[in-house]
Amino acid sequence: MVREGEIMKIIKWMDEYIEEVFLVVLSTIMVTFIFLQVVLRQFGNSLSWSEELARFSFVWLVYIGISYGVKKQRHVKIDIVLQFLKDKQRVILTMIANFLFLGFAILVVIKGYSIADTLLSYGQKSPALHIPMGLVYLATPVGMGLTTIRLIQNIILNFKSLFGFSNDDGVKLEYEKVLENQDEIEFSDEIESRDELETRDE
Repeated sequence: MVREGEIMKIIKWMDEYIEEVFLVVLSTIMVTFIFLQVVLRQFGNSLSWSEELARFSFVWLVYIGISYGVKKQRHVKIDIVLQFLKDKQRVILTMIANFLFLGFAILVVIKGYSIADTLLSYGQKSPALHIPMGLVYLATPVGMGLTTIRLIQNIILNFKSLFGFSNDDGVKLEYEKVLENQDEIEFSDEIESRDELETRDE
């Protein structure tokens, strides 16, 4: 039997890496088969299904990418309003935006699943790969379903930050995130340089 601790480890791993795994696999499929198609065409040959596979992979890539962007809180947004607000006001405005996005995501999941289910029931298949088109359209409810989970997680973090249950500084602007990343890189470079000097001294 699988222990409860092992189940929690699996759930934690999935929470941490599920989007990354999908994105790496889908990107690899796209690049590999598009490259293969280009090479084969140079020799007067081609695969009839490679472009279709790359197109379907790209569709899934986009929707999984939405969830990844929400998870990292790196979607394109305008920070001009946030710059004039204090920390708690930033959190409140971000929570409102997340709730609106959450409502939209849930609506897309419901409608997207309805369309995918209809196509699966019709048995419509793709011309080259002959896979059910409903599986391709499932990218919408799956991707937006993951997005819904990530939005709920962000809203919970916003609540914790708003009421002081978290050590998080609140909502950071894009330029603040960039500066933080630069500081982390510079700090790691300093540690590496120090280690190298210590190694040489020894």
